[in-house]
Amino acid sequence: MIVKNYGCAVFGVEATIITVETNIVKGNTFFMVGLPDNAVKESHQRVGAAINNIGFHMPRGREITINLAPADIRKEGTAYDLPIALGVLGASNQMDTARFAELVVMGELSLDGEVRPIKGALPIALEAKKQGFKGVVVPKANAREAAIVQGLEVYGVDHLAQVVEFMDGRREVERVQVDIAAEFDVQSRSYPVDLSDVKGQENIKRAFEIAAAGGHNVILIGPPGAGKTMIAKRLPTILPPLNIDEALETTKIHSVAGKLGKEDALLNTRPFRAPHHTISDVALVGGGSYPQPGEISMAHNGVLFLDELPEFKRTVLEVMRQPLEERVVTISRAKFSVTYPASFMLVAAMNPCPCGFHNHPDRDCVCAPGVVQKYLNKISGPLLDRIDIHIEVTPVAFTELSSERETEKSAAVRERVVRARNVQEQRYKGKGMHANAQITTQQLRKYCRIDANGQALLQKAMERLGLSARAYDRILKVARTIADLAGSADIGNDHLAEAIQYRSLDREGWAA
Repeated sequence: MIVKNYGCAVFGVEATIITVETNIVKGNTFFMVGLPDNAVKESHQRVGAAINNIGFHMPRGREITINLAPADIRKEGTAYDLPIALGVLGASNQMDTARFAELVVMGELSLDGEVRPIKGALPIALEAKKQGFKGVVVPKANAREAAIVQGLEVYGVDHLAQVVEFMDGRREVERVQVDIAAEFDVQSRSYPVDLSDVKGQENIKRAFEIAAAGGHNVILIGPPGAGKTMIAKRLPTILPPLNIDEALETTKIHSVAGKLGKEDALLNTRPFRAPHHTISDVALVGGGSYPQPGEISMAHNGVLFLDELPEFKRTVLEVMRQPLEERVVTISRAKFSVTYPASFMLVAAMNPCPCGFHNHPDRDCVCAPGVVQKYLNKISGPLLDRIDIHIEVTPVAFTELSSERETEKSAAVRERVVRARNVQEQRYKGKGMHANAQITTQQLRKYCRIDANGQALLQKAMERLGLSARAYDRILKVARTIADLAGSADIGNDHLAEAIQYRSLDREGWAA
């Protein structure tokens, strides 16, 4: 007898419906076809033990053929255990198969029949709805993330016996439902940290407000203990709140990577990822034999923080150049390629020299001549080209640290950032971008025009400070954002003057 039931394969952040065809005839062999990997092939032992341990029997003296169609797509992982087990039970007349056609089923089985969590429940649910299925059956631990897909019945299960009885109509499984609008609205602005936690550093806070308003990448240069990491962790708190579409896209990536908690349904705050400097290039951008999203995709719609930037391997930093420009990363293999979104704000932090005290107001640098420049040269020019704002961070004075004065909270700064972002959304509507940081060189002349006085000021600054040519475009972009924050349609001299001071590393002789 042959039966068909349905599962799902996840590639990148998208899913494809897989038909599990099970045929049982006389014989004594077991075949698994349809490009299964080793984990899928090993389901034979897991499925057999689970079926026997719930009071049913794995057919003996029979030839069992399982085909995972379409057969030209590689099937990976252990999530096919549950649909394969149901196929075997259905084809051997041990359970009713009437509901097979209306449900997508996925889950890993333990030897005693327990259903274990899987990766990618959200894209699976989205694809099931798109293909017209009535519902999905997934492990209980993944039910909440699948349930954010409205108009789809989601059943969370924890045991094979429960699934069989549910399919037979002998047991009801409660539908998992999530009120996305209510949950999203309450938590989308909830962060455990706040910008008001930072004492002093008003100039750095101002720079971060500009960065958030224009989506600009930032690099912080300062001695140890100056507060670089503390400020960086608070950048998500002043970014515009995620909208539903951004939240869904971000949640899909974390679902595919298996990083969603049991109680998580929807990621409603912007992610903040801070990989250690020992990370490999594959772990950063994604990849592997069976491609998985990397840290830059996990930071999609949020912030990627690279502390101690010069300590990262050169190859790791260089592979970021294309994702920073294209805002996607494509992992190519001989027979397929997958694309992950990677639209993030880069915040990098570094000491000015190996000892950390170059240009320190109170302590002397002990580095040998030429060492400072060699240290800075670890960061390539093309990578610096993609960072708009350079900020020198100085230590906070004791009087500021001990001050009881209330400082501005993240919510107040975020309101100004949102207003500036709304201006940019309207300006670039229909042009495939939404923030000033994404302006191309061709568009720069149109959106960042300055008058004769502004040109004279910029020329004078570049000559006097020894700014490099690459600083020109960056200054104009940042000045455009400063003007948006000020509610100005035109870029004024004061906006240009403020933008010029955010190009520390471009100044001639800075590391001398």
